[in-house]
Amino acid sequence: MSDREDFLAWVKTTLYEAELALHNGDAAPRRAIWSRNEPVSVLGAWRNATGQEELDRLFAALGKSFSDCTSYAFELLACDVSGDMAYTAGLEHTSASVDGRPRSYTLRATQVYRREDGEWRVAHRHGDAVAE
Repeated sequence: MSDREDFLAWVKTTLYEAELALHNGDAAPRRAIWSRNEPVSVLGAWRNATGQEELDRLFAALGKSFSDCTSYAFELLACDVSGDMAYTAGLEHTSASVDGRPRSYTLRATQVYRREDGEWRVAHRHGDAVAE
């Protein structure tokens, strides 16, 4: 398998499962795939974070907000791998409860990844809502 094929397999399994878990209220799998090396950042649809401590607080808050995910799909629009760096850009289609209220929404999401000790880790995320 090429680096790109290996990376896409990781996106479709590990990354997907972490995002699904988050939308069911479990932030631990998402946090586990994020880099522990600086810099890390989120420019989020609801909240921003820079650095490890802010990331921990953000993911914990998101885990408490989300529950009862009935649908999560990542529509990959573009990606590439160059050495130990990679990115994805796509649309996240989600139906889940947010603070106890069912919602369906789509986010544009761009993420940057670093390969650290042979494993892909998320280093940056930008997400914003798509007007529907």
